Amino acid sequence: MKYVVKVAEKDYEVEIDDIHARPIIARIGGQEFRVSPEDGIKPAIQKEKRELHSIELSNPTSSPIANIGELTAPLPGTVVEIFAKAGEHIEAGQVILVIEAMKMKNSIRATRAGKIAGVLVDAGQTVVHKQPLVRFE
Repeated sequence: MKYVVKVAEKDYEVEIDDIHARPIIARIGGQEFRVSPEDGIKPAIQKEKRELHSIELSNPTSSPIANIGELTAPLPGTVVEIFAKAGEHIEAGQVILVIEAMKMKNSIRATRAGKIAGVLVDAGQTVVHKQPLVRFE
């Protein structure tokens, strides 16, 4: 859904997949941000004429997560196997790990060749959609 977010008296048009997820994954002008509203703050949503919604977050903390140096989860599920480790050189298309979702195993492949700076998840860990899994150097 598209929202208008007011931060420091300035309005931004933001696309958010799930406003109830924590952290909130927000896309602004093609960049993705992870936003974690402070405890106790409830977003105020108001429908506007242009089918946009308005939400105001006070003191949001955000950090860009859109990074070609990261491989993110294409779906939510549980990491069942990891085939790469930090310092290893991998090729584009190589299977990095397997995520199980709805009793189906999904091979997650590298989107590019490179050296792995770090694996950000462990076997048995539950991951959410677009969560960073592996960081490249």
